[in-house]
Amino acid sequence: MRDADGDVMGVTAMDMETGEIVVFHAKATIFATGGAGRIYYSSTNAFINTGDGVGMAARAGIPLEDMEFWQFHPTGVAGAGVLITEGVRGEGGILRNSAGERFMERYAPNAKDLASRDVVSRAMTTEINEGRGCGPNKDYVLLDITHLPPETIMKRLPGIHEIGIQFAGVDCLKESLPVVPTCHYQMGGIPTNYLGQVVVPKGGNQSEPVLGFYAAGECACASVHGANRLGTNSLLDLLVFGKSAGETAVNDLKNNVKAHKPLSQDAIDRTLARVDRLNNQKDGADVHQTRLAMQRTMQKHAGVFRFKDMLAEGVTRINEIAGQVAQTQIKDKSKVFNTARIEALELDNLIEVAKATIVSANARTESRGAHVRDDAIDTPETPDGRNDKVWLKHTLWYREGNRLDYKPVQMKPMSVDTIELKKRAY
Repeated sequence: MRDADGDVMGVTAMDMETGEIVVFHAKATIFATGGAGRIYYSSTNAFINTGDGVGMAARAGIPLEDMEFWQFHPTGVAGAGVLITEGVRGEGGILRNSAGERFMERYAPNAKDLASRDVVSRAMTTEINEGRGCGPNKDYVLLDITHLPPETIMKRLPGIHEIGIQFAGVDCLKESLPVVPTCHYQMGGIPTNYLGQVVVPKGGNQSEPVLGFYAAGECACASVHGANRLGTNSLLDLLVFGKSAGETAVNDLKNNVKAHKPLSQDAIDRTLARVDRLNNQKDGADVHQTRLAMQRTMQKHAGVFRFKDMLAEGVTRINEIAGQVAQTQIKDKSKVFNTARIEALELDNLIEVAKATIVSANARTESRGAHVRDDAIDTPETPDGRNDKVWLKHTLWYREGNRLDYKPVQMKPMSVDTIELKKRAY
């Protein structure tokens, strides 16, 4: 909840057990609500990763930063999305196409199967798109570890052996695992500084903290990952900025001993109106079908590869789906453990993330990190299609008016030397 000054005074929440709406009136509110990978049809994310904190912030008028940058993990179980760790390839696993070819040698001759996630994901997608995929629909490739000693697999990768059996029906000791690039991690989110404070533009190149609001983890965007996260660096979001946000909140509370600001009745009324609409909606859109339409649209139009015309079509389609989300209907009106109502409210958050993602991606007419455009030209001035002269800036998406703004990238670190931008090569 934000008041007329833009300060955050707490949150409204629903008790899933009773359906009761509860107001938490607080001087400090920290969001650690995770990512929103469930905007995509194929995702390694848990079903609970519905971008709730990100959607809440957007509705409260906070811009979302760099939402076009999503990391796709190369090896999710085909049809299930369950993550197959990079440790499999680290132990010697090999990606193969329908001809049994170790195709990564063509795309990254030196790193091969150990190239970065986005490079491997694009290579796999290219193999599938060019007809060298596996299975009846030629829509996945194979991860082969059958050449490794069984005792090594059972000692170093016992969980993967179990995942293969449970989710793919494959014993990886004897058969290759069917895998496909799968949405894994959002680099964007609620804009924060290194202290964990949520920040909004102040004018020019300046930002200012939102009083009483902090964020950490995948829902936040301190932009330590830039346009693409390195493996394990989510620990920065979780541990470093989690600690920082907590310490900053405590220090801010100690230095600001004022009484609680009055609650905003308008903010409370807006929350109650969302629930009332669901309870009273008739002849509305089906929550499950609307969510599925959103996920398939995002997968098709803003996936591993992004094409100019498809992005534009995707923006139109997502805006149409957003209109359906505003009219979703639930048949179960009960209060106790009403999961139908929870799923409808989660969809309200997911659609905000989907809009932010595809509108931001459509506008960024270059390739950068995990965001790859087919129409971005590779020249000495634009290596890998990356146009630093025009696009070395952060995207800010505002829910109000579905509009975009931008802010400069901080290129001078606080305590180390600047690393010059260069073309990535293998």
